[in-house]
Amino acid sequence: MSNPVSDLVLGFQGLVADVPDLVQPLIVALAGAVPFIEGEGAAAIGIIGGIPPLVAALAGAVGNLLCVAVVILVTSRVRTAVTTRRGGGVQPASARREKFEKAYHRYGTPGVSLLGPLLLPTQFTAAALTSTGVPPLRVLAWQAAAIALWTTVITVLALGLIRFAA
Repeated sequence: MSNPVSDLVLGFQGLVADVPDLVQPLIVALAGAVPFIEGEGAAAIGIIGGIPPLVAALAGAVGNLLCVAVVILVTSRVRTAVTTRRGGGVQPASARREKFEKAYHRYGTPGVSLLGPLLLPTQFTAAALTSTGVPPLRVLAWQAAAIALWTTVITVLALGLIRFAA
């Protein structure tokens, strides 16, 4: 039985190896837009594929951030349409939503954004924050910080592992 995320990672690694050097960062950015791969996974794919670490990290982070920005924009518009149609009424919360809101009340937007990637893709966290009414620019700023943080951490770890193995 195959793992879809592993298959995607291997597919992106193969694609990075098969395209001209100039196109490789675009492939890494595309990988960064995929939930569960994210900027940090895309950076690792690029580094393993031979792209300079800074280029791989920037490409992965930019791809992830662009996708998150689209998710925030769409979620914000959907939320506005739903709350306008319902007159701002509150709907019953699901168990997952209650769990998210409990974490949000405990950690706030910064904590959920920075710790969220340990559990969920940034796209999911961004949508959840935006859907609860957190201002979209605030969500985008904290998601950008989280993407930069985690992409940097994984890039440094990947470089360390490569140097250790060499």
